[in-house]
Amino acid sequence: MNRSFLAHSANQVGKVDILKDHLNNVALRSSSYAKAFNASDEAYIAGLLHDLGKYGELFQRRLKGLEKGIDHWSSGSWKALENFKNLGVAMAVAIQGHHIGLQQANKDSLYKLDPKHLVEQHPDNLRLSEISYDLLIKKLNDDGFDINSFNIKKSLYSGLSEFHASAMLDIRMLYSTLVDADFIETEAHFNMHSDGTPFKRTHSLPLDAENAYNTLCSYLEDLSGRKQSSINIKKVRTNLLKSCLESANLPRGLFTLTSPTGSGKILSMLAFALKHAMKYNLRRLIFVLPYLNIIEQTVKQYKDVFKSLFADSEILDRYILEHHSMTGLHDDKKNPENLDLDNENLRIRHLLTENWDAPIIITTSVQFFESLFSNRPSACRKLHNLAKSVILFDEVQTFKTSLAIPTLATLSRLSERYGSTIVYSTATQPAFSKLHDYVKEYCKKGWEPKEIVDDQQNLFNLSKRTKINWQKDVTTPITWDGLAEKIATRECNQVLCIVNLKRHALSLFNKLEEMKTEGLFHLSTNMCPTHRQAVLKVVKDEYLAKGRPCRLISTQCVEAGVDVDFPIVYRAWCPLDAIAQAAGRCNRNGKSEIGNVHVFVPEDDKYPDGVYQQAAGVTRLLYKKHGTVGLDINNPELYDDYYQNLYDISKPEDRNEELKEAIKVQDFKLVAEIYRLIDKAVINVIVPYEIDFFEWIKIDIEENGLTKKLMAKASPYTVGIYRPKSGSPIEMFIEPVKIGRKIYSEDWFFLIGNHYDPEVGLDIPESTDVIIA
Repeated sequence: MNRSFLAHSANQVGKVDILKDHLNNVALRSSSYAKAFNASDEAYIAGLLHDLGKYGELFQRRLKGLEKGIDHWSSGSWKALENFKNLGVAMAVAIQGHHIGLQQANKDSLYKLDPKHLVEQHPDNLRLSEISYDLLIKKLNDDGFDINSFNIKKSLYSGLSEFHASAMLDIRMLYSTLVDADFIETEAHFNMHSDGTPFKRTHSLPLDAENAYNTLCSYLEDLSGRKQSSINIKKVRTNLLKSCLESANLPRGLFTLTSPTGSGKILSMLAFALKHAMKYNLRRLIFVLPYLNIIEQTVKQYKDVFKSLFADSEILDRYILEHHSMTGLHDDKKNPENLDLDNENLRIRHLLTENWDAPIIITTSVQFFESLFSNRPSACRKLHNLAKSVILFDEVQTFKTSLAIPTLATLSRLSERYGSTIVYSTATQPAFSKLHDYVKEYCKKGWEPKEIVDDQQNLFNLSKRTKINWQKDVTTPITWDGLAEKIATRECNQVLCIVNLKRHALSLFNKLEEMKTEGLFHLSTNMCPTHRQAVLKVVKDEYLAKGRPCRLISTQCVEAGVDVDFPIVYRAWCPLDAIAQAAGRCNRNGKSEIGNVHVFVPEDDKYPDGVYQQAAGVTRLLYKKHGTVGLDINNPELYDDYYQNLYDISKPEDRNEELKEAIKVQDFKLVAEIYRLIDKAVINVIVPYEIDFFEWIKIDIEENGLTKKLMAKASPYTVGIYRPKSGSPIEMFIEPVKIGRKIYSEDWFFLIGNHYDPEVGLDIPESTDVIIA
């Protein structure tokens, strides 16, 4: 009788996990995941081989606590290469990475997986679980698994090495099926019920696109009868919805959606996605948004649409799944200690966020893209669920141009090979199609999306609600004193002023405060997210809605997706797309015949960074070229001209050479380190905006260390600052957060002392060197 080898040690009910069963279960589950993109056989073999090294005696001893530093993955990788040669590369890299993360997919790295070399010198100073590679294969065969009987004729990876971004995605997708299957089978063992039955996750809900689409249509019909809007706005929303529904019948692929602010884009995007999913039997909808405030608005609106489908609100939470740093934090604000995954609904939602096993996902750009370019099993396990989906990106003008080419190439491959439809949406559409030839170097298909709205100009003409008043003499700046006097007048009873830097916002706010200006508010990212939300709520509900005097002085954090409506907006000179976003906060609901946006040059004409300054410079070039009449922000063609000029200057094809080189050599680990939407040089400072919460979480962290759950709870109460240099004055005002018994975080800190102002947020003396502009 064969000896039973173990995959995992005994669980809480004393039952061990037999390796033969674990390999079979992972193989079957991984294969089922890969069926969506016709890679079932490849995924099945990867599942059988991923823990081959666990047949080794040293690993069996490790399970008893008698050994450590054991490599149980390399032997399975080598078997995939040995049997399937080039067709085994994706399997080999995925198997190697299931425990340590994806490494490299080049000949030198793959050659080093040979057990003969690893026995002599392991790059990570580990020991193979078994010196005799042949003995491992014999034990696998004895358990009934004969890898030699498999014949792989085609691999996800074969013949694609020249298209580097495509090749890396293909490996990540196979990897995703393996690691998600491994996680879930391991979870089933260790979370086993007391009666000895394996733990099973709650079944995911089906999208049921037809039923959801009919529900949306009923909702839109009812909304049209209830909503008080101008005739033109109704026409815009009707025309946009019609365009989305017509385009939903087009073949799957790459799309752009260019529509003006206030055109009902959120619901029209949903209509396109549902009808498209219904036509092509797609599995899920994924909405990717840059900011949490847009996510909250979108989630609220979508839940309003579908609440009639679900009598139980907890089921609705699983149908529309949020995944971001603040997920689940609003359930019990007054008693933060009750926010725990012991709550069944929160626990299930938490499990669903691990692999996005839900019909509608709403997430952040950071979460989506950094997972798409990750090498870690926990981040990549969700990727297989992107296949056969509709993936919609909103406010795409906010995306970092330096990452554009590899990102577009990867999304293009996701559409081409994995049957997903990609939609890039904004009022100011970047001219990414101009980068098509550069994208083709990384993905055969390149980037040639189809526009969903054929008659964009008509939409923009109908939705025109503002007049842009450009400063005529751009060589003569306006002083802060002069600007403050304009804002404080009766004519500016309700006005929003957006500036480029935090110090500008503070200077103007302080001058207006000295003038005892009525209804004065400040907004910037020096204020934690909870603080900003509170200010916006007061501004909207207590001042704008009631017609009271209101002057909001803000940085650009108020622009994309913030639902405020001012009759007058002042905007410091900036990139053209930012001017358009500022205009979207003016006369947003069409209450007046026309709203006024004043673009001015401030006395300190500085910008957050060089990229922003370049874009503002392009706006000046277009101003000189077209004049005030030709510079019409309601003309979609203007943005094509704007971005083409911007790309000519910024040259995205020459940016981020380190990242592009890492992609070319297919170094997954290095790509994951370099690909960042948010600067790694930023640290999080937990601030005492709500003092009771601040004191509670400080005590909890002191007692338990900074766990993921506490991190999520603290995020709405943090302010990001640049990592201070040694000797910076701010070091006196922050203290590191405890993450272990005597270990402190390098990225999370508490604010010390009374340096958080209830009006302007973080207020640390002599620390301008760390304040993010």
